[in-house]
Amino acid sequence: MPPTDFTAMPCPVARSMAVLGERWAILVLREAFYGSTRFDEFERNLGIAPNILSARLKTLVAHGLLARVMPEGGARHVYQLTDKGRDFFPAYVALKAWADRWMTDDKGPLTLLQDRRTGTEIAQPTLTRADGSAITLDDVRVLPGPGAGRFLRQRFGDNEAVAAGPERGHD
Repeated sequence: MPPTDFTAMPCPVARSMAVLGERWAILVLREAFYGSTRFDEFERNLGIAPNILSARLKTLVAHGLLARVMPEGGARHVYQLTDKGRDFFPAYVALKAWADRWMTDDKGPLTLLQDRRTGTEIAQPTLTRADGSAITLDDVRVLPGPGAGRFLRQRFGDNEAVAAGPERGHD
């Protein structure tokens, strides 16, 4: 069975997995968040094969998370985070917080994120209401959005089971 083509799915989360779900993609973004800009920096910091790194960088550039630019007076191009790439940072911080809690050994996290201005450690992101109180999974209700097709409108609008059809997409 061929692998699923996530790029053809209506769900934006599934489509994002076509880019971010590739091996090394999130780690390449991590290194960009941590200041890497040059190919050799990514290669050294990740310990990744050059051909794999080249493919991941091309994918991240093609999907607009990184830009390949030639600096003034520079002999080689560098990779810079775009607005789209920077917008992934909170998701990365949430993933890192989860991994630091559930995937580390007894020694604790390998890296800490610190606020440059205050010097305090960046806390795990939390979902909050306008009044500042925390929101948990049990507090959330899923509703169809403006881009929802018939299946999602029926699934989340009326809470009725609907047979799978061509408009079946998930967020």
